[in-house]
Amino acid sequence: MSDFATIPMQTVGPVKIIGPVLNDIVHVPLATFESPLWPSVKRGARVTELAGGIYTTVVKECMTRSFVFEAPNANEAASVANHLLARENDIRQVIQKTSRFAQYKSHHTQIVANLLYVRLEISTADASGHNMVTKAADELMVWMLQQFPQLQYVSVSANFCTDKKASAVNGILGRGKYVIAETTIPAKLCRRYLRTTAQKIVDLNIKKNLLGTLIAGGIRSANAHFANMLLAFYLATGQDAANIVEGSQGIVHTEVRGEDLYFSATLPNIIVGSIGNGKELEFVQENLKKIGCLEKREPGENSRRLAAITAAVVLCGELSLLAALTNNGELMQSHLRLERNSDVLV
Repeated sequence: MSDFATIPMQTVGPVKIIGPVLNDIVHVPLATFESPLWPSVKRGARVTELAGGIYTTVVKECMTRSFVFEAPNANEAASVANHLLARENDIRQVIQKTSRFAQYKSHHTQIVANLLYVRLEISTADASGHNMVTKAADELMVWMLQQFPQLQYVSVSANFCTDKKASAVNGILGRGKYVIAETTIPAKLCRRYLRTTAQKIVDLNIKKNLLGTLIAGGIRSANAHFANMLLAFYLATGQDAANIVEGSQGIVHTEVRGEDLYFSATLPNIIVGSIGNGKELEFVQENLKKIGCLEKREPGENSRRLAAITAAVVLCGELSLLAALTNNGELMQSHLRLERNSDVLV
């Protein structure tokens, strides 16, 4: 019998989300040891609700798996890659036989010396799709070895996916749900609830998130702490927490509009599901039900709703932190107040 790790969890909200995927107000469970995260996300939720809500857009959805073959030489590898472009219908049929929910979207190839790398993109309905896409890759590799006997199997996992690692390809092509969350905060709400101005947040985003990440050598990323909100939400809703590695590769974009603040979070790699391994746990079921992700809907709608909520929560936490950072000492004081006991020397 497995033991369970206990992680503090609180529900934060209300978070008002609008857009094509959902128009709803949700209270979001977050599991974390970083206790200042709860009031910080709550502040972001409060100010965005007063501003009219967070507009979310799911730009693209596909789970990926890459595999690699060895060909006799580079010319043979290139020939197979070209043949695959003309046989997408065959690829689609092979993949659809592996699951009624697996739908072929696209594929990409790269050739290194005599090695042929293939990156599959498959929609996986309400599952995050790790196992579904690997099963599809397995079957496709068998088919390719039959169709192209000059190839030799190397691996069903080839790092061109890219799974649980930082890479450029995921930011460019997306992995999981590609979601953008946006809001516009009136100047008076910035002053009252965030204790800052639109111009200060825009300046900080440039100097910290953009330039700071640039000089650090960051990969397809410009944000303050996407990973904090992702981990807390993933743990509370039974997701594979290691996927915060690629999930945290995202971009904050800000603008001053008049005196108001336009604030957005772009997350190309949100990997979530409402069914699958880990979702059977009682507390996970309760949390998914609480945010409306266990309803009887068309396949894929619950996972898209889950991804939209994820992006909105990330925006709330990011907005609140950046606002705090515009005020000297505010971040440290909040941590001291919320995380330190009065009898602890600091």
